[in-house]
Amino acid sequence: MLGNIKKQTSVNKFLGGREKVRVAVIQAASNVFNKDKLIDKACRMIKEAGANGAELVAFPECYLPTFPQIYNPGFDCDAEMQQRWAIGLSDNAIVVGSEDTIRIGEACRDAGVYCVMGVHEMDDRPGVHTFYNTNLTFAPNGEVVARHRKLKPTFNERVYWGEGDGSDFGVVETPFGRVGSLICWEHHTIGVRAAQMLLGEEFHVATWSGTWGFLGAPGHGCIEPNTNPMTPQGVTSDCFFADMEYAFESGAFVLSAHNLLREEDFEPEYKDFINDPHMAMWQVGGACILDPLGNYIAQPVFNEETIVYGDCYANVLKVKKFFFDGLGHYSRPDAVSIGINTKHNENLVLDSPSYSFVKQASEMFEVEIDKIEKLAARYEEMLSRGMNS
Repeated sequence: MLGNIKKQTSVNKFLGGREKVRVAVIQAASNVFNKDKLIDKACRMIKEAGANGAELVAFPECYLPTFPQIYNPGFDCDAEMQQRWAIGLSDNAIVVGSEDTIRIGEACRDAGVYCVMGVHEMDDRPGVHTFYNTNLTFAPNGEVVARHRKLKPTFNERVYWGEGDGSDFGVVETPFGRVGSLICWEHHTIGVRAAQMLLGEEFHVATWSGTWGFLGAPGHGCIEPNTNPMTPQGVTSDCFFADMEYAFESGAFVLSAHNLLREEDFEPEYKDFINDPHMAMWQVGGACILDPLGNYIAQPVFNEETIVYGDCYANVLKVKKFFFDGLGHYSRPDAVSIGINTKHNENLVLDSPSYSFVKQASEMFEVEIDKIEKLAARYEEMLSRGMNS
């Protein structure tokens, strides 16, 4: 008896048998609001990263078109300003399968890279126009192969975004290992973080809205820009500690991508938002790459557009897993395990067989149509009472 031994078509090799894999984190400024300009820039930088040997490329949270929660609307906002911001976000939102994602996919195909990009997504279902904070994963064939929507928008992000669900969990199988991603404070959400780790990533993309601190920010509540995340004076940014812990716990290489937005990145017709009292900006970048021990391969970079590269070596992963394998010998599934509800919920569920389906079944099996209708009705009755009735 083989028990739980699975038939393997290939050996479980570190990084797909590679000695090393080069990755890149792209720190490109977002824009208020001109997504066409941003997509052009993204495509150029994707191709540049590919030309420099990167096989996996990461962009920050809501790179396209920008992280919207910098503007905090409310009942005391100027109504005209609020409307302009809403229209700008809607006009520049990303719909999966649109010309926007096709252009990005073509750049990935030309560069021969996998790419994880944060976008402000509009729902692609007919009649639905809800926004989501989304990471899209593109494959070297140009296709969108994964979509992860943030499961719980943070604080007043909930003004802008709906919630993802369990169907948004997953990893992408690549020739050099499994790639997954989470968004911002999902890295602090205990069950979500653990579930994503247990899917077995070798590479994890952490997308962040910027870099911040909580040491008083007059006029902006409790958050402020922070370009000194770890200093002797104790100024800290939780995102970098989260990156380190995620790398160590999961045994994955972490690509940490942070949003960058400056005053010059506002289009002329939106410049008046810069001094609005409801505007708060902490998008100062912070792109970095960490190894599975939580050490920096590339240190955080702030306040500039750049591409941060890192060579990820299989031997580092081998040593880490020897001492600590959080998915294997350092786990206790007999005591603690996690389940993922992968169901995608819909507002409208058509459970009853349609007339065309019943008619087709009648003709196919040469059974009178009224008998099939009675059988369908009986089946629905059983479902409503429970299958054991």
